[in-house]
Amino acid sequence: MKIFKGIVKTAVAVALLATTAVTASAQSTIEEIRDRGVLRMAGILNEDPYFSKDPRTGEWRGFAVAMAANMAAELGVELEVVESSWSNSILDVQSGRVDIALALTALPKRALSIHFSSPTYYNSFVIISPNTDLAGKGWDELNDPNIKIAVDIGSAQDNITKQYLPDANILRFKTRDEAIVAVITGQADGIINSVLNGVIMTQKNDSLGEVYVPQPLLSSPSVIGINYNADEQFKSFVSAWADYNRRVGNNQTWIVESMEPFGVALEDLPEGFDIGG
Repeated sequence: MKIFKGIVKTAVAVALLATTAVTASAQSTIEEIRDRGVLRMAGILNEDPYFSKDPRTGEWRGFAVAMAANMAAELGVELEVVESSWSNSILDVQSGRVDIALALTALPKRALSIHFSSPTYYNSFVIISPNTDLAGKGWDELNDPNIKIAVDIGSAQDNITKQYLPDANILRFKTRDEAIVAVITGQADGIINSVLNGVIMTQKNDSLGEVYVPQPLLSSPSVIGINYNADEQFKSFVSAWADYNRRVGNNQTWIVESMEPFGVALEDLPEGFDIGG
């Protein structure tokens, strides 16, 4: 019996040592990022004012890039922007290809795949159209099979059309640029997008018409996507970063600065729209 007890004690001790060794060797998410030297974020091409890549220099700009760069600086690392798309950014976070994806809408179905931070800012959905007959129309009035509306597949605005415009004639395109072309060429009456995108789109191309804000105002928190396997320390850091910079106004500053090259100021945004929520 004494021999048996001795064997059990030895086995337990070995198990405890093995568990301690595994725990000690496991790195935290932040330690992994610091050892790598870069914080990886998903970047979307031609998505001013969020993201844009200069084809000549390869340099990225946009307020989402500025936000992520500040987050990287807080961690003491560099920022690496990994080219992605709105539809793939969730998968890139889920697979571990990137550490974070900014400017996401926290849809319930998406939350089954990745973790979401506290809001970085608030956005609203609008319709951009050269057709003045759409001015002042609410979502219920836009829900008309005689109205052709363009959206980019897999985007938050695509989900908005599915929820609020089930009876409208929705034309879905692979990219936002294709949806824009559909409006310019008369294939579609308007394009659904976010207010921040909308004001830049109309500045770049006046053929798109005006930005109209259907009622009721659909204000959506923009969040940061994080891999569910990331530890609580990293998730807490990202949410604390988002809360702090939203509340003190830094996020609004980065957004406004990203719109300045297009001649858009804060007062040019639709009445009643509040970046801070």
